[in-house]
Amino acid sequence: MYKQLIRPILFRFTPERIHDIIMLVFRFLSYIPLSKAFLSIFNNSNNNKLGKTLWNINFPHPVGLAAGLDKNAEAFEMFGSLGFSFIEIGTVTPKAQSGNSKPRLFRLPKSQALINRMGFNNEGVDKVVKRLKKHSSNLIIGGNIGKNKLTPNELAVDDYVFSFRALSEHVDYIAINISSPNTPGLRELQHKEELNTLLGALNAERESLDIQIPILVKIAPDLTKNQIDDVLEAISISKMDGIIATNTTIDRFGLKSYSKTYVEEIGSGGLSGKPLTDRSTEVIKYISIKTNGNLPIIGVGGIMTAQDAKDKLDAGASLVQLYTGFIYEGPNLIKQINKLLLQV
Repeated sequence: MYKQLIRPILFRFTPERIHDIIMLVFRFLSYIPLSKAFLSIFNNSNNNKLGKTLWNINFPHPVGLAAGLDKNAEAFEMFGSLGFSFIEIGTVTPKAQSGNSKPRLFRLPKSQALINRMGFNNEGVDKVVKRLKKHSSNLIIGGNIGKNKLTPNELAVDDYVFSFRALSEHVDYIAINISSPNTPGLRELQHKEELNTLLGALNAERESLDIQIPILVKIAPDLTKNQIDDVLEAISISKMDGIIATNTTIDRFGLKSYSKTYVEEIGSGGLSGKPLTDRSTEVIKYISIKTNGNLPIIGVGGIMTAQDAKDKLDAGASLVQLYTGFIYEGPNLIKQINKLLLQV
């Protein structure tokens, strides 16, 4: 029904416009008692055989929603009703910011891809916390945090620690976003020295607050093996709990259905969707081998089919997240993934 009826209607609107409309509808539905029950007709994903326990958190099944769709924690309950096992909200920054100028989100259907340069547009951590305080269900929530655009890298630690402190009592895990290509200089925080400083400060803050919340690091797919090794070393030293592989890519491989001129006219931004499928799986496999399978991995990037998700789990991921695949395939993709996993 989604691909035949709903998606053609949604794709008549620009990507950001339809995102705003859907979030508005979900916010409205959240006030209607039967709305969650209605959305749950899409959801038959939970099965005892699919449960996974990580960081003392019991995930009903391995399929979650990646950060980016529910930036301001406005509709996580609605997304949960669609069948996701967990929702990652954000990316959230200490101060509200409007993000980059529009247009900043582009749909490339012939390649089953998106390009975005949103730039961490969000309402700020204080407003997000107010919404999370109303969370009453058992839905697992992750909080994805980043730095404000105007914060220089030498002060980035302060931004991350501020948001960590604010969110830590209201989410089940924290994801450190140092890999978005849409905030100038952000990816430099993946460099060895900067990363050691940042992760060390976050672990010190966690210890000072005396909380056990897991901290995960989200990395770019564009890192070399040596750079990934540096990240893994920093994670080990700072006692981080896992890694999210991967964010969007600045490469433009896999867009052969579009002319070079057309792609260049779109401009900068992170590419997601089918062109990222193989690369993200390669990164997952490399990390799993390098860590002997001892570092939990959330696999994300180009999961467009159930087999794509299984490939990431087979490569070493413990959980997976959808974003672009959810936009192109709809809620049924969650069911398809879990159905395939039950056949194994």
